[in-house]
Amino acid sequence: MDCISTAKLKLHATPDQFRALRQTQLASRDALNFVSRYAFAHGKRSNQMGLQEATYLDVRAQFGLPAQRACNVPRQVGATYKTLWTKVQANTAARAAGTTKKRYRGLDQVPKYVSPTLTYNYQRDYSFKTGRQVSVLTLQGRVILPYTGYARHVALIQQGARIGAAKLWYDKPQKRHGPAAPPALLSWHSGACPRGPLGPAAEALAAQRHSLGDPTHDRDRRARATVEARSQP
Repeated sequence: MDCISTAKLKLHATPDQFRALRQTQLASRDALNFVSRYAFAHGKRSNQMGLQEATYLDVRAQFGLPAQRACNVPRQVGATYKTLWTKVQANTAARAAGTTKKRYRGLDQVPKYVSPTLTYNYQRDYSFKTGRQVSVLTLQGRVILPYTGYARHVALIQQGARIGAAKLWYDKPQKRHGPAAPPALLSWHSGACPRGPLGPAAEALAAQRHSLGDPTHDRDRRARATVEARSQP
């Protein structure tokens, strides 16, 4: 039987590291809203590769995001619009069937990202180091942070449990950062086999597949090359 668990780790950052993490979160949120406005103005587009080709260079230039993060942003926006379009279609069908009179208004205005929570792909945006440390990508490069957490989860990390996409969030009451998976940071088989497949929610599936070496990564790399080639005189 597969055993799926969510691990929450406290990152112990210096003031400079904290600022780097926070700046990365806010820049990524601003980039999400930038791409969301573009998608809305261009027919409420949900095609992820199309959004990436159209906004990749602007996202990198305006918000200073690293290449991988500049690919993740339009993918996340595309997934958001696809979800909203699905709800619009379901509502249209329900109205036609007479089961509701209310019109779904989720795409009447530009979808806005408010939370600065940031999704990271394992082995591309973050990775674990020896000595209970984690390397996290920021606008200024990678920072290496010590972490603490539930003893069982920490032990599983050190034993080689299978790890997927994570979220970087800020605990305002405690004023600390921590990555938590959406919804699974760690996943493993119970019993004799400690390794198991990840089982994230549908909205995190694209990020998870990318973190596990899905061909999506190759498509992203080709798309970046195409966009950059087109920008050259």
